[in-house]
Amino acid sequence: MRTMAFAALGALGLLGACAQPESANLTSSQLVARGDYLVNGVVLCGDCHTPRLENMQTDETRKLQGGHTGAPPPMADVAPEIAGIPATFTHEQFVSFLQTGVRPDGSHPRPPMPGYRLNEDDARAVAAYIATLPRAQAEAPQQP
Repeated sequence: MRTMAFAALGALGLLGACAQPESANLTSSQLVARGDYLVNGVVLCGDCHTPRLENMQTDETRKLQGGHTGAPPPMADVAPEIAGIPATFTHEQFVSFLQTGVRPDGSHPRPPMPGYRLNEDDARAVAAYIATLPRAQAEAPQQP
């Protein structure tokens, strides 16, 4: 019994040593790199929020600048631009949204957007990375 207790404590110590560092301890570039990993390797924001080319590959030159989801009604068929932080959010509101799934106005996004519940460190990393991405260029008004 005593051996199992020591083994359990050892395992917990090992897990603690392997844990990701808190965002407060990360440099700005490390925080952005962690956000890049989360956005592009785990959360996969670009699957919906990045426009697609004719061959259906994501257009990496317009990363997270909004795209069509292809979802049938009543689901959202367009994913808004989130590059540079969504225009209707402050940085802190976006971090809160990533943690709660609730917009600043109290509404929830429509499916297929999942209700993410990221921890604060991951939400801050995702927001830091997304803030570095360029927003879409506004199209010039069409001449009549």
